[in-house]
Amino acid sequence: MRARGIPLLFCAIACLTAAPKAPAAAAIEIGGVQVADRGRTDLRIEVPAGTDDPGTFIPVSVLSGAEPGPTLLVVAGVHGYEFHSLLAAERLADELDPDALAGTLVLVRVAHVPAFEERSPYVNPFDRLNLNRAFPGRADGSQTQRIAHALSTELIARADFVVDVHSGDGAEWLEAFAGVYGGPLASGYEEALAFGEALGFPNVVRYDMSSQAAIDRGRSLNRQAVAAGLPTVLVEIGENGERDPVKVAALVRGLRAGMAALGMLADAEELDAPPPRLLEGETSVPVAHSGLWHPHEAVGRFVVEGEELGVVRDYAGRVVETVRAPVSGYAIYGLAGPPVRAGDSVLAISRPVESLD
Repeated sequence: MRARGIPLLFCAIACLTAAPKAPAAAAIEIGGVQVADRGRTDLRIEVPAGTDDPGTFIPVSVLSGAEPGPTLLVVAGVHGYEFHSLLAAERLADELDPDALAGTLVLVRVAHVPAFEERSPYVNPFDRLNLNRAFPGRADGSQTQRIAHALSTELIARADFVVDVHSGDGAEWLEAFAGVYGGPLASGYEEALAFGEALGFPNVVRYDMSSQAAIDRGRSLNRQAVAAGLPTVLVEIGENGERDPVKVAALVRGLRAGMAALGMLADAEELDAPPPRLLEGETSVPVAHSGLWHPHEAVGRFVVEGEELGVVRDYAGRVVETVRAPVSGYAIYGLAGPPVRAGDSVLAISRPVESLD
């Protein structure tokens, strides 16, 4: 933190009387546990067993600052095979000094413990549901739905700002980006954009929440936060189930810079990054056949409408589909293959824009 000068008279008085304690962050209760009003609290939100599947838990670290400020919820591990977010959460919890914070950082270390422990990309090992399509969840539902319900009611409902951190899972390639939620049904867009730009990633994508269907369709954790009226940022870094220490460090630096943009940290490391590429929305590129996907390239790049992106071969090796770009734009993530199912999207194409203001 920046050094603060102390007048000599105050020093003299301080020798005789204790200085008043700085106002702390607002006290909160999570999962039935009263969080310390200053310092660090590690806790578990218990998810009870269901009729057909076992109970589980959500590990959470809460860092309560020395001064009042917002409650920031950072969620790692909604998909259990996306390791950068989990490793960054571990490091961030250990490195941050609560006394240097204004407000409260609620850090979900692993949102989807069953998928993490079973090394299961995308889906829950018990009910085979995708947690990031299960919000707001159900208290009496299957395990995935119960986890979503706990995240919605115990954490999102108590937050002022939500950051949902992901990576390229399994066989997905991805170029790092921040996704910010704007439009008439989103809240706090300017705050979200400031956080997204502070991350220092090469791309910032705006998602337009202009209809209830855009929020409700396969509702993810980030769209649950939008539905709750909270400024929301999606963070994506890393690909193909890797655990790259350079990207973990970049994520930690970026999150700290985002917290500084929210006024939660006085200082953050200067990021030597060029201005980000600004993008609007996504166009998916689904395929009509199951089999083996062979992309021509698996990197971020500009594509033009009609460009051949790759082919799908059946299990006898025959080319059954040639996939072409439906629009021009910037390809930001996709499937590296080879597995693909009919209906899967193999690429996400975003539209470049001059400004996100």
